[in-house]
Amino acid sequence: MDKNNNCESNDLMRLIQTKFARLSKGQKLIADYILKNYDKAAFMTASKLGEAVGVSESTVVRFAIELGFSGYPKLQKSLHELIKTKLTTVQRLELSNDYISNGYTLKGVLKSDMENIRATMEKIDYETFDAVVNSIFEAKRIFIIGLRSSMALAEFLEFYLNLILQNVKTVGNGISDIFEQMVSIREGDLVIGIGFPRYSSKTIDALGIAQDRGAKVVAITDSYLSPLDAKADYTLVAQSNMASFVDSLVAPLSVINALIVAVGLREKETISNIFNDLEKIWHDFNVYSYNGRNSGY
Repeated sequence: MDKNNNCESNDLMRLIQTKFARLSKGQKLIADYILKNYDKAAFMTASKLGEAVGVSESTVVRFAIELGFSGYPKLQKSLHELIKTKLTTVQRLELSNDYISNGYTLKGVLKSDMENIRATMEKIDYETFDAVVNSIFEAKRIFIIGLRSSMALAEFLEFYLNLILQNVKTVGNGISDIFEQMVSIREGDLVIGIGFPRYSSKTIDALGIAQDRGAKVVAITDSYLSPLDAKADYTLVAQSNMASFVDSLVAPLSVINALIVAVGLREKETISNIFNDLEKIWHDFNVYSYNGRNSGY
């Protein structure tokens, strides 16, 4: 691990506190501001941060280098990682007022989602993606777990995979506890865990159980620093950055769509037969509107 990545993987607040005594007077002002206002500092340019504490932009850049980063953008990225896991929902809501102004909410959210997809295309490992597809076909049974906001992603993935493979089950909150639903997991099974900040502790624990039982584990999460990655054989990274109370799940959904399409293309004949049968059922029972004949009510 290089110097820069090492900084990102450590607790940034502890790093700043450790380095504090050796910093210059101006750098100490920056350090003190970040320790007290890291949620605001994460969205400031070097110039704005310098202005806020009364130092030059170059002092801010030197401060980042003193901490071990290659420059201020890398320090800012580390701050972003920090707030994703430490900010409460209320704090994220307050931040969104500064991040996305009221008059440009739609444009701001769309631009943020576009950036998440762009970053995902750069970060995701395509060989790992292929390995995950292979693991889906090799698995005796597939369990998918995604809780809280990730539940929608888990159910979407389960719905389409089960149409093709018919050995897929979603593990979620219900009459029985999620751990009771996983009691039969064993070697040869595949568990797909989906989780984004703030990470569900139950999802992390569930992946640990799967790992202990010899099942193969796939994580769909936002970073290799995610606690889900530590429990996984394969990790698909999908960026979900958004400084608001709503998690941005556009990029994760795109990755899940790609998984479904990749599986479907391998089983093209099977899925064609399935959908031919389903089309007949949908038509016979008026599931969809045909030429406006069925209003859907």
